[in-house]
Amino acid sequence: MEERQIMKNHKVVVNNRKTSTLTGVLDVLSFDLNEILLETEQGMLMVKGNGLHVNRLSLEKGEVDLSGTIDSIAYSEINNIKKQGENLFSKLFR
Repeated sequence: MEERQIMKNHKVVVNNRKTSTLTGVLDVLSFDLNEILLETEQGMLMVKGNGLHVNRLSLEKGEVDLSGTIDSIAYSEINNIKKQGENLFSKLFR
């Protein structure tokens, strides 16, 4: 049988650069006080700032609440990151 991939809604809400609520989150790949890397329905999402904290995480619902000073939010395609990793390994093992 053919599998159907259902695209969930993805939303980012930032309040006064101090708190943020995100939906459509698949995984938290890494986090520290200055950077949080999330895998979302729309690609990889990098949140940069100061004093960043993951206050609430529900992967079942795909929701994350963040706090701290948010300086930037940037997306990149999941496929591009996988290809970059493959290119790095292919260069190393030539």
